[in-house]
Amino acid sequence: MRVAFVGKGGSGKTTLSSLFARYAAQRGPVVAVDADINQHLGLALGATAGPEPLGGMIGEIKDYLRGDNPLIRDAAAMVKTTPPGRGSRLVRLDDPFFPSSEVEGVSLMVTGPFTEDDLGVACYHSKVGAVELYLNHLVDGPGEYVVVDMTAGADSFASGLFTRFDLTFLVAEPTRQGVSVYRQYHDYAADFDVRIAVVGNKIQSPGDVDFLREHAGDDLLTWFEHSPAVRAMEQGRPFTLADLEPANHQALGTLLAHLDAQPKDWEKFGRQTAEFHIKNARAWANRATGEDLTAQIDPGFVYGPAVAAP
Repeated sequence: MRVAFVGKGGSGKTTLSSLFARYAAQRGPVVAVDADINQHLGLALGATAGPEPLGGMIGEIKDYLRGDNPLIRDAAAMVKTTPPGRGSRLVRLDDPFFPSSEVEGVSLMVTGPFTEDDLGVACYHSKVGAVELYLNHLVDGPGEYVVVDMTAGADSFASGLFTRFDLTFLVAEPTRQGVSVYRQYHDYAADFDVRIAVVGNKIQSPGDVDFLREHAGDDLLTWFEHSPAVRAMEQGRPFTLADLEPANHQALGTLLAHLDAQPKDWEKFGRQTAEFHIKNARAWANRATGEDLTAQIDPGFVYGPAVAAP
């Protein structure tokens, strides 16, 4: 199952991403991906060093995933939305091509921060495109989890990446700013049949819960109370999930149970993959590559476990 954590900057989505990744790793293999422009997920997991950034090897990733797909001329003709087809290389969670670091039982992958060469000439979506390609070509099975810490706010909607998940957890503080991001995300997500659940954070009183319930209604799934254990973790002190307060530990269980309950809709995934590729092709990619990239869509390709990674 694939899950994204989104929310406004400072809402705690990176912290909750790291806690959830640790918790889910008790159930099955987990790949955690830091796709935020501020690369802090590794730090939250307790990593002392990160793997090679995916954003710096986008050319190699395209070559690898293209495989022998006859509809894709070469890596230069691949863009972030290019879908797999017959002949493409499909990947599993443990694919050794994608660099990762093992920390807290979690395989950490990172997009990487801006480099000096990027400043003033590149947008961050050129880096998260590597994550979108990875998810487009990923065949994940039962009991496997991909946890992605997304960019803050509505910037997550700047590419089709927001449709690559089985569920999106929107982390909201009990403030007007927090619920405004929820409203914006809710409206965008509804247009594309994206499942979201609101996760309250930094809750200090029943009134905070009431505030979120007033604005999020049934979308409010659970919440995390103010946590001295998490504060200690953020200050760099030793931490395990056993240090969490019982209510916060139970909230992690609620998140995992809700994710596991989602239907795996490969047909919708394939349909949205093609939809966003067509949109990008017509908006800019055809012009950038000098060819009609909508011809890369293979109508005979079947998404999901019916195809096996080599």
